[in-house]
Amino acid sequence: MSDLLWQKPGVKVDARIQKFLAGEDVILDREFFVFDIEASRAHAQGLQQIGILGADELAGLERELSLLADDFNAGRFVLDDQYEDGHSAIEARLVERLGDAGKKIHTGRSRNDQILVATRLWLKDRLSRLLATCRESAQVALARAEAEQAVPLPGYTHLQRAVVSSLGMWWAAWAEGFIDDAQRAADTLAWVDANPLGSAAGYGVNLPLARDHTTQALGFGRMQVSAAYAQLSRGKFEMAAIEALTSALLDLRRLAWDLSLFTSAEFGFVALPSQYTTGSSIMPNKRNPDVIELMRASYSAAAAARTEIEQLLSLPSGYHRDLQFSKGAIFHAFGRGLDALELLPDLLRNLEWKTDRMREALDPSMYATDLAVDMAREGLPFREAYRLAADPARWAEGDPDASLRARVSPGASGELRLDALKERLARLPE
Repeated sequence: MSDLLWQKPGVKVDARIQKFLAGEDVILDREFFVFDIEASRAHAQGLQQIGILGADELAGLERELSLLADDFNAGRFVLDDQYEDGHSAIEARLVERLGDAGKKIHTGRSRNDQILVATRLWLKDRLSRLLATCRESAQVALARAEAEQAVPLPGYTHLQRAVVSSLGMWWAAWAEGFIDDAQRAADTLAWVDANPLGSAAGYGVNLPLARDHTTQALGFGRMQVSAAYAQLSRGKFEMAAIEALTSALLDLRRLAWDLSLFTSAEFGFVALPSQYTTGSSIMPNKRNPDVIELMRASYSAAAAARTEIEQLLSLPSGYHRDLQFSKGAIFHAFGRGLDALELLPDLLRNLEWKTDRMREALDPSMYATDLAVDMAREGLPFREAYRLAADPARWAEGDPDASLRARVSPGASGELRLDALKERLARLPE
């Protein structure tokens, strides 16, 4: 390992202890490395504005930071265990290439606000992807709700046949769900869009740091004003981002459950695209819905990550090394969660419904609720109508299309109000 940033003369470094302290930092910091470089560039610009760096020194730092980003992205620079973390790797590279100018880059900042700003930029990127994916999923679901709104589909409660439903209602449910998820991602993105760079170790520094400049240069919506709160927000903002992610993953989990049931031979309502299934290693007849099963499981990783961060935050104010573990939590949550969600729009586009099987699953009992409501509309008290409609002797084969047209309560099959959902979708931020 290269010299430690904090190493002092006479201080013995125990390799086992240092390995424990470093943990997975070098591996995890690969996720945040390009954002750390971006923030270092903005910080250097701010130092030049207050006279810590000369124009030539700034030009050299900006050049070397750009080269480092290029080398990292091309695989020519590898962040490995010769470094304590990504921050020390950036500084070591700049010192190696630029000497004293590289040694100046850390003026006025701490690794505390360095990881805060890199993580904040990373979260903004992931929340933007979450917003875009939820919006696209809602768009696909709305388009299919409109195209297939009158196609009958059995409706279930308690996994028992209940009433006649429709593909329009099924698709509209997911459309509205993912619109809500997109809005939550947008709201969370706006909330975490605050620049902590310049808060140093949580108490500021005796320099007039150009925090307004770094806020603008890094594209933040606002400055996180209090240096002390910048530290308090670590973990809190990460939990909020994961909560926005789990909102979408909860809908994905339930949608995947529907598809797991509907693709089974016992239901046979829908066929998955072939690329979303795999074969058995022993049973030649099998095609397994592995993708939707892993989609269903992905919520658990995000929920566990949120719990891990919440447990870390039993801390007093100020920075504590416990917070190092929050990096792995958000990486694993968004790694699995976004991978699952970003497969969803194409899956939704390419589902093939087996409408004959869906109609065959409609039995006379599923019109009993319609019968009870019809009698109530004629003036019979509903409780009496309910009793009469519960008699199987009154059940008969019904017309599913007529049943769907008659369901005119707002949001039901005869009054889907898809235009209202389109308007909400159009108002989502880009």
